[in-house]
Amino acid sequence: MISRCFFFLLLSLVTACRPNLSAAESKDAGFLDLVEKQSFRYFVDCAGPASGLVLDKASNSKPPDFKYAPASIAAVGFGLAALPAGVERGWIGKEAAAERVKTTLRFFSDKMESEHGFFYHFVDMETGKRVWNCELSSIDTALFLAGALTAAQYFESPEIKDLAQKLYERADWKWMANGSPFLSMGWTPEKQFLASSWNEYNESMVMYILALGSPTFPLTAESWTAIKRTWGRYGDHVLIVSSPLFTHQFSHAFIDFRGKRDAFADYFENSVQATLANRQFCLDNAASFKTYGKDSWGLTASIGPDGYHAYGAPPGPALHDGTVAPSAAAASIVFTPKHSISALKHWYSRYRAGLWGNYGFTDSFNLDRNFFAADAFGINQG
Repeated sequence: MISRCFFFLLLSLVTACRPNLSAAESKDAGFLDLVEKQSFRYFVDCAGPASGLVLDKASNSKPPDFKYAPASIAAVGFGLAALPAGVERGWIGKEAAAERVKTTLRFFSDKMESEHGFFYHFVDMETGKRVWNCELSSIDTALFLAGALTAAQYFESPEIKDLAQKLYERADWKWMANGSPFLSMGWTPEKQFLASSWNEYNESMVMYILALGSPTFPLTAESWTAIKRTWGRYGDHVLIVSSPLFTHQFSHAFIDFRGKRDAFADYFENSVQATLANRQFCLDNAASFKTYGKDSWGLTASIGPDGYHAYGAPPGPALHDGTVAPSAAAASIVFTPKHSISALKHWYSRYRAGLWGNYGFTDSFNLDRNFFAADAFGINQG
């Protein structure tokens, strides 16, 4: 039986993939179908047929090349959660989708390099072995497990449910906490636990809920209550500080926080305010950066003209250079449907030649630098 903590897991990805839209917004249903279907295609085309591993990134204009990049285990998690959505939307048959899930979970169960139930951040697409001397990643393992458990709730297959549960039960959260209330950001064979830990509010909420609900190695409530939540203000928007927009989005891809709050915050409303603040910051800086505007906003971790950066907006450090990621607005459609849809339509109508490709919108663009990313990234597609 799937653990109690995942009674809170969304099947919104399965049943809708979008918020309740107004009558005016519903007119855009066909356009949203196009955007969603192209994004879903990434997880079909870019998944290894023998492993289910998903490329960290892929060209948005060429056929997928499994030598182009390693696999991202977080992208695998988003892909597993996307498969039920694809079935419900008629983009893939249920039996074919279930077979993909089985292939993936069998590979993780039997062949993936792991330690104490955790997996490496990036792995070889064929072997599942660690690449780039990367860390055993707590958050990326959690995103994989969230996707596995989402798929297990949807598909009737006893094998899928059993594999997902066993993989969940393998994760030794107490080991990853290493004597602290907080989970380490990772571990390597060379240096053991990383010095940094998940001790502040960010995308780690889904990870801590998994850890608290673990039937085998649960953390205590202190791990949740001790998380630092720093409140800040930008204009009219008050929220828990975390600059890149993805940190306010990832957990909501798997857990429905609407109508729920703890002693600290309403996390759904917090993400609404984070999105509005992010957009407002772009508006306030539109005179300095050509890419920014009322329908062109969204600062989050993405590729830029000078490499990959954790772009973000205040309150908190505002790393930005005029680069906008369409995924930032798209992933906030549940928080700001009007603004998000308006941005997506604007980009599609005005910049489609540079922004649109095999998997929908490319990762990012920067008009001041005449930069349009060549690739789509799995975690941003998710």
